[in-house]
Amino acid sequence: MIKITLPDGSVKEYVQGSTPMDVAYSISSGLARAVISAKFNDTTVETNTALQEDGNLVLFTFNDADGKKAFWHSTAHLMAQAVLKFYPNTKLTIGPAIENGFYYDIDFGKETISDKDFKRIEDQMILTAREKHEFKLREVSKADALSLYKKENNPFKVELIENLEDGEITFCDHDDFTDLCRGGHVPNTGIIKAVKLMSIAGAYWRGDENKPQLTRLYGISFPKQKMLTEYLEMLEEAKKRDHRKLGKELELFTFSSKVGQGLPLWLPKGAALRDTLEQFLKKAQKKAGYQMVITPHIGQKELYVTSGHYEKYGEDSFQPIHTPKEGEEFLLKPMNCPHHCEIYNNKPFSYKDLPVRYAEFGTVYRYEQSGELHGLTRVRGFTQDDAHIFCTPEQLNKEFKAVIDLVLYVFKSLGFDNFNAQISLRDPDNKEKYIGSDENWEKAERAIIEATKEKGLDTVIEYGEAAFYGPKLDFMVKDALGRTWQLGTIQVDYNLPERFDLTYTGSDDKQHRPVMIHRAPFGSMERFIAILLEHTGGNFPLWLASDQVIILPISDKYQNYAEKVLNLLENSDIRALIDDRSEKTGRKIRDAEIKKTPYMLIVGENEENDGTVSVRRHGKGDLGVHTFDAFVSLLKDEINNSIDTF
Repeated sequence: MIKITLPDGSVKEYVQGSTPMDVAYSISSGLARAVISAKFNDTTVETNTALQEDGNLVLFTFNDADGKKAFWHSTAHLMAQAVLKFYPNTKLTIGPAIENGFYYDIDFGKETISDKDFKRIEDQMILTAREKHEFKLREVSKADALSLYKKENNPFKVELIENLEDGEITFCDHDDFTDLCRGGHVPNTGIIKAVKLMSIAGAYWRGDENKPQLTRLYGISFPKQKMLTEYLEMLEEAKKRDHRKLGKELELFTFSSKVGQGLPLWLPKGAALRDTLEQFLKKAQKKAGYQMVITPHIGQKELYVTSGHYEKYGEDSFQPIHTPKEGEEFLLKPMNCPHHCEIYNNKPFSYKDLPVRYAEFGTVYRYEQSGELHGLTRVRGFTQDDAHIFCTPEQLNKEFKAVIDLVLYVFKSLGFDNFNAQISLRDPDNKEKYIGSDENWEKAERAIIEATKEKGLDTVIEYGEAAFYGPKLDFMVKDALGRTWQLGTIQVDYNLPERFDLTYTGSDDKQHRPVMIHRAPFGSMERFIAILLEHTGGNFPLWLASDQVIILPISDKYQNYAEKVLNLLENSDIRALIDDRSEKTGRKIRDAEIKKTPYMLIVGENEENDGTVSVRRHGKGDLGVHTFDAFVSLLKDEINNSIDTF
């Protein structure tokens, strides 16, 4: 007998050689029908793997990330099989699961494939799936594996196998199809009920532009046709909400090939939007005791060598700037934290002076590969709402929780209600990726875990996701379409204070190291605005809209009255403008709706005579006639109800 420990802590005994599926059936037949993959002692196993020893077992369904990974990876096998049926001379390389679906990189040789071929491949995949072929993993010797793929003249698989050790090579079989694979599959093909090939792209073998170019087929699959239908509908809605499309329609930002890739240009309305966000956070930061600082866009290379950024990110930075002075090199700033460390070092501090909180909307630069650039979400120059808190170890818990409160305030004010918190720790098996001692890392990780428990946050722990200088708390937000984004981060850092020799005088008159907290509720302003655009569909909350009100005179005769209303609104701190075009009122209303201006005020003879305005709300229509004071009161109430005082 072996003892199996389940996630709820319960321990059950099973006959040695029992499988994860046997365990699932022993719990309930409903669970067994839903289970599609498993982990045993933190190792991915097949649902038919014979368990030979005591251990911890986790069963996954399609609702779990690991379940989706196995489901989509299994479908990649199914797609590869179908491709070989129609293109028997192609050579397969790798086919992993990704965040949404899967892809397979394939060398089609002289043959060509296009999206016109997708339908017949999909049909073949479903035909094979319905035959309910079992996925079977088997060990293969290195010699036999090499022999098979050399016989098939597949240099890609040969290269992969040559980098593996004998005894760790496995093949996966289903139907008449075999593929080199490490494992992680659904029980059988019959679970796959709906498939869709999404797109086709080029990809270099192993991401190296000096190696052969392959064809990458992307796809996605689901255990129910209804789920695929809903996913495709979501994608259509996402296209409508694409921040690049909305940014152009709302005249927020643009890009210029002459300025350079990944370097956004903010138009007047976009600049106003950014400024409103900055002022919103600056107001909250001031109440929380932050001091604003400004640092230059460049720094000496030595600064980033000291911080460790050059060693870790030098290859991803812009090339050094050489000055006329021999040996002098500068870098475009990749991070704000080294500069803030030097500001702290400007004068001595006592324990009585701490905590010190420096904040900056600082622009940084990183040389992202051109193929990875994407609108505002991946750029080469971006502004972080950065702040660094220098505190005593005793103050760390309180300061960290105060930053959590600030992040939650930002989310609530901007309508991000669905989120959880990810505690990102270092990879215990790959410590060379990080700087600093084990002792400092353990203290920092413990501090984050304790603070999140005390705040009652819903958290998950992810190993290997920490910054190179310290662990962090990342906020994972779901938008209106159910997509997850990482927004807002808080990091605990014992390492940079050591590297920059930061100190304060303690109550014992001795020198001590402060602890450093890095935090950015928005993260990148560019990325945050992109996500906010897609989350709201461009329908920003009233307090954030660049133009809150547009005044629509029904003819030129009422231009003077429109300007009077504009002045009154501006005196009440309402952002407004007049549409004075010689267009019909209906056309002006339609255009204002397209621009998503929250309120429209229609003014004509009756309004001028009565000193009133006819009010329309974007997306809601006519709200009737209001006096000016009543309308301003309506706006103020809406703003106050959507944004609390920090």
